[in-house]
Amino acid sequence: MERQEIEIFLTLSKELHFGRTAEHIGISQSRVSQTIARLERRIGAKLFERTSRRVTLTAIGEQLRDEIAPAQQQIEEAIAKATAAGRGITGRLRIGFSGAFTGHLLHRISEVFTRRHPGVEVQIRQVQISDPYGPLRAGDLEMQVTEMPVAEPDLTLGPVLVSQPRVLLMSSSHPLARRTAVGMEDLAGTTLLTVAGPVPAHWLDHHFPRETPSGQPIPHGQAITYWEDALSLVLAGKGVTPVAAAGAHYYNRPGLEFRPLADAPPIDYACVWPTDHETARLRAFVQLAAELVRKAGGPGKAVEDLWATGDAAS
Repeated sequence: MERQEIEIFLTLSKELHFGRTAEHIGISQSRVSQTIARLERRIGAKLFERTSRRVTLTAIGEQLRDEIAPAQQQIEEAIAKATAAGRGITGRLRIGFSGAFTGHLLHRISEVFTRRHPGVEVQIRQVQISDPYGPLRAGDLEMQVTEMPVAEPDLTLGPVLVSQPRVLLMSSSHPLARRTAVGMEDLAGTTLLTVAGPVPAHWLDHHFPRETPSGQPIPHGQAITYWEDALSLVLAGKGVTPVAAAGAHYYNRPGLEFRPLADAPPIDYACVWPTDHETARLRAFVQLAAELVRKAGGPGKAVEDLWATGDAAS
């Protein structure tokens, strides 16, 4: 089998849809159909069953997929290693994150990255929400995945890796906890926790607004320095705070409730790095991260993909 035949076959065996397979690889749908038909003639058996509603693998197709998929991965990793060695992708890559779910995703990405680039040591650590860009500017990190918006002239904004619906975190005794969902106008009747430290004003206004869409004032409560402070303050009934929906899987505990903020924009987490300190190993990591997120279904599905594997915290 030629390399593109393998790619088409394995992609179709995952997508089980000729149109999505063609779009994923960047070829025509007819090319996909012709390639699969040619493989089936060569093998002498059907690899896929096709109806007007669905595509499924045959038993022979499943056997072929299971036997060639590991080999393809080994070949891709061997090519990547050789390419990395030729480009000098070595050394230490220090990456930061905000939000346990983004850190979890980065660790999964780093596992694949170090297999492809064994000459790079990846170190990952959390960045406090109260000083979002300090470690980058101090040279302690080369890149981080952080909440948007980012409008800093000395920082480059890369691809979005995680996109999550925005929810409101509150104590189970809060009046809004009796609802299944809340809206931005409901914030006028409660105290919103905010963030202390050198945080850009535009970022604060985006995540912790002072007015509802209709212009009603939103009371602000204590400004937190560490994320753990928010959890304890919410439990104590000192206020509420918006968080990403994925937080419910990582920070859930007795006494806390998460309610969808139905009319609020999602929270996006993107790669960010100092513009004048871009390296080959950083570019390689960002490229791989974007590739793996795309294969997982995009930024809106990347974290859920971790839960599906059973690796996420509960």
